Amino acid sequence: MNKYIFLTNEGYTYESNSESVEPDNENAQVIGIVAGNNENEAFDKLLKEYEDLKNSNFNEIYCYKLSTDFNIKYFYLKNKNI
Repeated sequence: MNKYIFLTNEGYTYESNSESVEPDNENAQVIGIVAGNNENEAFDKLLKEYEDLKNSNFNEIYCYKLSTDFNIKYFYLKNKNI
């Protein structure tokens, strides 16, 4: 069984302590991560596990199949000389 991450580009993101009326960033929001034999099965499970999605304002959701080697690498902007 594969794991899929579901995301949407709908919605808004504000930086911490933002005083702006307008959103600070274009974004993608994680909707959920679920397992399935394929994308359609995973989407059906997503809707069952996250029932509130049906009542949300999100419409367009997309997914990526996650690697079976699920190693996480963290990056820290404050430690980079940018």
